[in-house]
Amino acid sequence: MQVYTGKLPGGASEKNQGMRVVLEMSEGLQGHNITCDNFFTSYRLGEELQKKKLTMLGTVRRNKPKLPSEILKMQGRPLHSSIFVFTEKAPVVSYCPKRNKNVLVMSTMHTDASLSTREDMKPQMILDYNSTKGGVDNLDKVTATYSCQRKTACWPLVIFNNIVDVSAYNAYVLWTEINQQWNAGKLYRHRLFLEELSKALVTPKIQRRARPARSPAAAAVIEKVKIRSSNQSAMDLVDTGVKKRKRCQSSLPKFEVSEKGRERGSFGRRLLRTGPAAAC
Repeated sequence: MQVYTGKLPGGASEKNQGMRVVLEMSEGLQGHNITCDNFFTSYRLGEELQKKKLTMLGTVRRNKPKLPSEILKMQGRPLHSSIFVFTEKAPVVSYCPKRNKNVLVMSTMHTDASLSTREDMKPQMILDYNSTKGGVDNLDKVTATYSCQRKTACWPLVIFNNIVDVSAYNAYVLWTEINQQWNAGKLYRHRLFLEELSKALVTPKIQRRARPARSPAAAAVIEKVKIRSSNQSAMDLVDTGVKKRKRCQSSLPKFEVSEKGRERGSFGRRLLRTGPAAAC
């Protein structure tokens, strides 16, 4: 992930910025195809990616230099027609989806002029582009469904929240890939994963909290988290077969029932009342 911070010092515009970004973001990758939009796609980028054993597939702007005039002309072009131009490394196709409109696609992954058998006779290059172009848009969509972003004018906070959203979704993808039976069949597995992740992140902080919360709502949430973590610890003891000696009320340590530790004392008393009576 890179953050665009504007022009370089002195106001000079950066040349070949799109190519630089793609090369830096693909550092360390091999044997993959990279799908770009028309801001990044260029013949030189395709050459540089091939040196790294990567292929490129992307749309091309009409104002790119060295494009043949034959693929730019639209007058008299039949509907759904395709014109291919081949170079040594990167073929380009000009496809006419509508009257007086064409789409230019460059690829270093394709080597022939194959067309689909569909009614619109789209080139295979365009079909492959359409099937892979939505990665960024889909990521924005799934992270926006459950996002920690809030309205703020603090841009470092915006960047941090975006990093949290993307990292949480990446963790969800890895978790469901490894544990495919986890909540299988549920359509809201992403939400369930984020709930469990948030609990795992905040529970240690709550348990280490020295002072009780001031507001009743926050205190209730903290109390609920502590009860849940205590019940989980009790279940772990049962699962491992470790027996823990029970204590009656009078044998509690002083710090658990003192005024300074009031919250811990009330929590301990509640657990003792709900459980079976213990002999002193």
